[in-house]
Amino acid sequence: MAKEKRIHFGLLGAFSYSHDKSVKAGRKTLSFLQYLVVNHGRSISAEELLEQFWAEGSSQSPGTALRRMMFTIRGLLEEMFPDMDHLLITLPGCYTWNPDICLTLDTELFEAACLDGRRAAGEEKCSLLLQAVSLYKGDFLSGNDSEWALVFRQYYQTLYLDACKAVLPILYQKEQWMQLLDISSQAYRIDFAAEEFTLYQMHALIALGQPEQAIRQYETFRDKLMQEYEIMPTKQAEQLCTLASSLRKSNLGEQDVFQLVYEDQEGGLAFFCTFDIFRQIVALERRHIRRSGQPSALVVVSLGKEAIPATDARRLERLLLEKLRTGDPVARLAADTYILMLTGASTENAHLVMGRIDCDFHRVYRHSRAYLTYRIAPLQPEEVS
Repeated sequence: MAKEKRIHFGLLGAFSYSHDKSVKAGRKTLSFLQYLVVNHGRSISAEELLEQFWAEGSSQSPGTALRRMMFTIRGLLEEMFPDMDHLLITLPGCYTWNPDICLTLDTELFEAACLDGRRAAGEEKCSLLLQAVSLYKGDFLSGNDSEWALVFRQYYQTLYLDACKAVLPILYQKEQWMQLLDISSQAYRIDFAAEEFTLYQMHALIALGQPEQAIRQYETFRDKLMQEYEIMPTKQAEQLCTLASSLRKSNLGEQDVFQLVYEDQEGGLAFFCTFDIFRQIVALERRHIRRSGQPSALVVVSLGKEAIPATDARRLERLLLEKLRTGDPVARLAADTYILMLTGASTENAHLVMGRIDCDFHRVYRHSRAYLTYRIAPLQPEEVS
C-alpha cells in the first residue's frame, strides 16, 4: 500500500512549510499561494481569484495575469516539494489541490484544540488548552496585510486569547507559576487592556518572590491604560500592587519599622492616592471631626469639555499637588476629574483655595482651553450608631 503523501504548512506567525522551512517569493505571489493553502479544502473559482487579487481597471488583462500567476505558483511548489507532482489541478473554471495529497495546517490543529478544550473538563481541558496555546507562534500570516488575511488574523487571535483566559485560572489553581507567567505575558502583548492578563502576571511574580517586578508590571499597565483609554485599573489590581509593596518590605527588622513610615513621601506636595485609599482617609477624618468639631471640605474639580484630557489632566494634577498642603489628599475620579479633601477648611475657605488654583491654572497654562469647574461640600462627621 502506497504511503500517504502529506504536506504541512505553518500559518501562525511566519509562513512556513515542512515545519521550519521559509518560502521566498514576492509579496503578491506569496499572498496568492497562502490564499490557496488556506482554502485547500475546496475548489477555488477563477472568478474568486480575479476578484481577490486583480482590482478592476488594471492595465494588465486579469485572465492573462491569473494564468501567469498559476504558472509561477506551480514552479514555486516544484521547488518546495521536488518529490511531488501535480500539486495543483486545473478544472473547468476553477483550481483545486490534488486529492492524493493531504495538507495539514497548524491553524486547523490550533482551532481543533481550542474548540475541544472548551468542551472538555478536568485534566483533559487543561491539556488541550495548553496544546492550543503552544501552537500559537504568532499572529496569522504576520507578514501579510491583505484584507482577506486580516479577517482570519482577528479570528485566530480571538481564539488564542479565549484559550488563555480559560487556561490561566487552571494554572493558578495548580500553582504553575512559571507557566502562568509565560502565558499571561504573551497574551498581555496582544491585548494589554484585558486586565486579567496583568493580574495573573502579578500573581505569578509575587508567588515567585519578585514583588518589585509585580509593582513595575502594575505601573506599566496603569500608565498605558490611562494613555490609551484614560481609565484607571480596577480595585483588584490596586490591591495586588499594595500586597506586592508590603511583601517587598516584609524582611525589615524592628529597627526599620519607624523608617518605613516615612518612606516614599514627596516633601512639599499634597498626597496623591488611589480613590480607595482616599475613601479610607476621608473615613478617618470624619471620625476626627466628630471629636474635634473642626471643619473639612470635599471638592470635585473637572476640566470641562474643551480640555485635552491627557494633557490638561496632567497639568491640573501637577498644580493640585504643588498648591495644596501636604496633608490634603487628592485622587483621580475620571480622565478629567479629581476629588480632594481640604483638611481643616470651611466651605468658604475652600472656595478661596479653588479660586486661587483656577487663576493659577489659567495663568500658567494660558493657551489651554480647559474650563475648571468645581463642587464643594462640607465633610460631615461620622454618625454614631
